[in-house]
Amino acid sequence: MKIEKLRAHFPWLTLVVLALLVSLAHPEFLQPANLLQMVSDVAALFVMALGITLVIYIGGIDLSSQSLANMATVLATVALPLGGPWTSLLVLLAGALLGGASGVASTKLKVPSFIATLALGGIALSLGAYVSKQQSVSMDAELRTQGYGWIYGATLAIPHEVLIALALLAVLLFLERRTTFGRVLKAIGCGELAALASGIRVDRYKIAAYAISGALAAAAGLIFAARLAGGGPNVAEGFLLPAIVAVLVGGTSLSGGVGGVLNTFVGTLIVAVIRTGMVYLEVPAQSQQFVFGLMLIVAIALTIDRSKLHMVK
Repeated sequence: MKIEKLRAHFPWLTLVVLALLVSLAHPEFLQPANLLQMVSDVAALFVMALGITLVIYIGGIDLSSQSLANMATVLATVALPLGGPWTSLLVLLAGALLGGASGVASTKLKVPSFIATLALGGIALSLGAYVSKQQSVSMDAELRTQGYGWIYGATLAIPHEVLIALALLAVLLFLERRTTFGRVLKAIGCGELAALASGIRVDRYKIAAYAISGALAAAAGLIFAARLAGGGPNVAEGFLLPAIVAVLVGGTSLSGGVGGVLNTFVGTLIVAVIRTGMVYLEVPAQSQQFVFGLMLIVAIALTIDRSKLHMVK
């Protein structure tokens, strides 16, 4: 098998090798309870990474997800007494609106996606800090059960956040592979100019991708808020880099058109295994970010399509 054909299998092979290495060092790693706990711990990260996947799939980048998740934890907590069970929808709508605004800035105002999303992320961060008065906020236990009881807890020993993450994966996988929306996103990622020449309303689809990414970042914030019974302007701090790494090590190319949400599922498991291994080895949190930074560089180097780049800037 040629190296190019083998490249598509790298994420799965990497996951298997890493899991075996961690299990050799710590045999208890492969116990079902430990594996389920590991998956539950990265459920919110995975939801955030799903949204980022759509934006990278079309050749963009979303740097606002972490800030949107932080904002969502605050809004989910503060608005709960007023919104009740409808608070979740309001938080998701807020995320979608800010995400869509990033898309508008990128498409209509021609602002590079990393600048547009960084700016909207700053707005979301400021909003969360203002509403929370730059401090942690907590939920009433009864209101938490009424509003977010469907998010935390477990059914048949499977945590609800895992079920939610898998349901979102199924929906996005269907959109990606079985709908015109998914085919258009792939066309945009493979060649935006060709998509425009084909009569596709590219801007509309790109804005939709950013809006969905914003909504999923808010959904990750909801999971954080429900699990922690509160929120704060820094709850999701440190999750952006691992989320982007999960997308890229899974095989979705930063240049667009290659990969997808199923790849991100594998990439998130790789990140989860590495995080677990570093916990077993008692690696400090600061050093973990160092590891993910190196992984990001390697993932970009391995997945980017250099034929789409006239020069490296």
